[in-house]
Amino acid sequence: MSRAAFRMRCILSFCLVFFGHGAIQAEVLPIEAFASKPDVSNMDLSPNGDHVASIVKVTGKKKGAVVSIVNIATGKANYHLFTDNSKFVITSLEWANDDVVLVEAKFPAVRGGVPVNEWRLIQLNIHSGKSRSIVPRLMFKKFSYVPQIQSKVIDILPDEPDFILMELAGQRSGGEPSVYKMKLVTEGSGRTKVMQRAREDVYDWLTDRQNNIRIGIRRDDTSYEILEQSAERDGMRTLWSFEAFSKEEVWPMGFDVEPNILYVKALHDGRDAIFKVDLNDKALTKELVYSNDNYDVTGGLRRDIGSGRVIGVGDHYWDNDYANLKKSLDAALPDTSNYLIDFSADGNRYLVLSTSDNEPGIYLLGDRKAKSLNAIAYRYNQLTPDVLSIREDISYQARDGLNIEGYLTLPKGGEGKKLPTIIFPHGGPISHESSGFDYWSQFLANRGYAVLQMDFRGSSGYGFDFMQMGIASWGQAMQDDVEDGARWMIDNGIADPERICILGASYGGYAALMGTIKSPELYQCAISFAGVMDVEALVKSHRRFINYEIAKKQIGDDFDLLWEISPLKHVKKVNVPVLLMHGEKDRSVRYSQSEDMFDELEDEGKQVEFITLEDGDHYLSNAQNRLIVFQAIERFLAQHL
Repeated sequence: MSRAAFRMRCILSFCLVFFGHGAIQAEVLPIEAFASKPDVSNMDLSPNGDHVASIVKVTGKKKGAVVSIVNIATGKANYHLFTDNSKFVITSLEWANDDVVLVEAKFPAVRGGVPVNEWRLIQLNIHSGKSRSIVPRLMFKKFSYVPQIQSKVIDILPDEPDFILMELAGQRSGGEPSVYKMKLVTEGSGRTKVMQRAREDVYDWLTDRQNNIRIGIRRDDTSYEILEQSAERDGMRTLWSFEAFSKEEVWPMGFDVEPNILYVKALHDGRDAIFKVDLNDKALTKELVYSNDNYDVTGGLRRDIGSGRVIGVGDHYWDNDYANLKKSLDAALPDTSNYLIDFSADGNRYLVLSTSDNEPGIYLLGDRKAKSLNAIAYRYNQLTPDVLSIREDISYQARDGLNIEGYLTLPKGGEGKKLPTIIFPHGGPISHESSGFDYWSQFLANRGYAVLQMDFRGSSGYGFDFMQMGIASWGQAMQDDVEDGARWMIDNGIADPERICILGASYGGYAALMGTIKSPELYQCAISFAGVMDVEALVKSHRRFINYEIAKKQIGDDFDLLWEISPLKHVKKVNVPVLLMHGEKDRSVRYSQSEDMFDELEDEGKQVEFITLEDGDHYLSNAQNRLIVFQAIERFLAQHL
């Protein structure tokens, strides 16, 4: 069914109260169409199926975001918790019960002179509109320090809908959390009760479906132990122990309704797969539930909301009822990938996100009894399939024969030959490109550029051995894979070899500058947003955090070598125009990384521009900053390509 058909169906239903849709745009869209935040995101259905919550973009004199609550029966929308995305950013929503939405917010802060992010949880009563932090301030008087993370919910309690279970540090100096039972109130004082006291080196807890705290994840430097305690609390036993980034990793995902059936993620034929384990079995035999022959299994457990039983993982369902529903959706919507994102508690109403390479996303509300499926919102109102490009799956051989997969986005229309080209390595680097809509590549393609995004070795999703190739390997074969992608574009006649720019964010920004250093003949310019310029400093910046040893193991602990593979060390070798952009409040890669690189490049007389994003973070959460970045990229590329 086309988007136009969806829109017609929407006109005949309540959904006009969400968002209208603009007319089809001209071929070249305004920058704002790509640089803006989504019009609607994070949609979630209340347990009784009566309301839909979402994060909605605010435009006009005040720009930012609000929480939207829509009554499905009446179509009436109420808006709460406005933010301009500088003082705090709303990161997620979750219904605690039919009356209260839990809103996670991220705040930039400084602790002991170190820039950090803090997370808090706000409870919003949808009827009164009142909201407050879920953690009472008086509670911190009993703590040795105020915890940085105040938003970790580990269990919603359906049988006690006015309570939730949360992890909070603050009792032990090492940062280990206790588990608290928190009363949901939007005014006055809520009751709290300690359900699990912090234990040495245990940094995460997991409950079973009877709401008992059963699993603890212990970490000592880079060693992990998965601990289990019975409901009777007669001590803890070690289920599995392993080193970080090892083949022996076994990660608990959640319990089934049976109190001793635990689902875990572990390797099967070298790739992450899903198993279930009976904890009554002394041998802890792992029974394979689901695997993929070519890729790691990703995503969390999917549950039947009414019973809590496990029905699938990610977008795969082994339960026949849900699998058949998914199959019917895919048959009705063959041109998109269709994700079941939420259900009402009785299983009748459900939310679907339908998206593709050139469809940014349609939210649909389904009703199984009424046998209806209605479009209720578009993630990006100005972006339609008519003007967006197809992202093509590609693969090429690295110089050592390793197969590298990725995506190629070409400008709409034309022959796709001898094009100005953007090489666009992803961040992480333990992450991967995903199929579907990508606003960066669509923006660049709309401006006439071919865009290559590749999953270089070290990316996640391709199995243990592929990921392991990226451990402590920055600037080496990982970088060669990026260069080999650029040469593949030239060899296939897609890229004009005289008009290639390399662009990236975070680790991708590192790869962009290293590309100009290792392959100076290949690129005509480089762009880095929030890029790592000093790898030694990046690792050392973790010294005051509990993940310092993990960072050293992942990136490296030979500081002389880390400096040697840093772009900052090799500024004299950079001989192409460079654009650096960085948010002042970036808590993932410090602002000083780009600032120092700019100073050194400028001192060497290099052609460099540096844009500081006031109140900017690592994720372009502020819409105005996103616009500034895209405007700068458009101008820079037009000048140098």
